[in-house]
Amino acid sequence: MAAYRELLRRGDQALDAIRGGLSHEDAAVREGCCRLLDHLVDVDSMDQLITMADDPDARVRIAAFHALACDRCKGDTCAPGADRVLAPGIRHLAADPDPHVRARAVELVGKFVHTSADALAALRSAQAHDPSPTVRKVAGWYVPGGSIHRRTRPRA
Repeated sequence: MAAYRELLRRGDQALDAIRGGLSHEDAAVREGCCRLLDHLVDVDSMDQLITMADDPDARVRIAAFHALACDRCKGDTCAPGADRVLAPGIRHLAADPDPHVRARAVELVGKFVHTSADALAALRSAQAHDPSPTVRKVAGWYVPGGSIHRRTRPRA
């Protein structure tokens, strides 16, 4: 935790070290680096962060999907577009063995529900068929009639 806080404090000056940590043998280090990139991501780090969605460790995939989906700490400056992240999001939503990863994938796929028929179809399928009640519930928030879908609906 001390290293995490120090890297976060250093901000952009720590990006090279954080990017390097994404290939560390310890999954906890890779996870921490994904969490740091949630706050410090830049255009140069985005491809590596997208790659982390396929990490063998579920905790790393969860942190990567959160960082890719969460816009709170990032402006629109480097938020990845559907062309880069929708396909991995849909793939993990449909087939990841970990329900926590699938729930995070819902959040990423849900960002594109108003603009992509593929995103809507994937969310509807998860809502109807996912074995996890949590994933089904979260997917329901993003489909038409769901609370997040209503809140994020584009204004006329």
